[in-house]
Amino acid sequence: MPNIQLIRCVACGAKNRVDPQKIAQANEPVCGRCKRPLPISIAPVTVTDATFAAEVERSPVPVLLDMWAPWCGPCRMIAPVLEELARELAGRVRVAKLNVDENQSTAGRFNVRSIPTLLVLKSGKEVDRLVGVLPKAEIKQRLDRILAQGASATAGT
Repeated sequence: MPNIQLIRCVACGAKNRVDPQKIAQANEPVCGRCKRPLPISIAPVTVTDATFAAEVERSPVPVLLDMWAPWCGPCRMIAPVLEELARELAGRVRVAKLNVDENQSTAGRFNVRSIPTLLVLKSGKEVDRLVGVLPKAEIKQRLDRILAQGASATAGT
């Protein structure tokens, strides 16, 4: 059971064991205690200034936040890669998209000066930044490194 992920329910706080392979098959997990849906998405989640706190800062897993705009060609080029990563890392990483033209407050808060910019956030705090179109393997490698740091921190507790 090495692939099993522990996901904390945002409603009741219970820790739930979730198999990422079942999530990839479009099975939406629910909490074993309260039966509410667990905060797992197999597709990128749209985030706004108004929903940033709920979707990103309070996320129980790290968030890969795509700062993009609809007119940006490179942003459109990287979108399919982010959709693949959202499916592959479901339950371990949440992938979110924030339109910088419509959500200038959050973009300004993170001092985003060029797009696409990918931010990796834990508890709403930036832990990594990738600017420009990068290969999927490089993005995944950076995410895996951050996930490994989190796993070693929880293993020591």
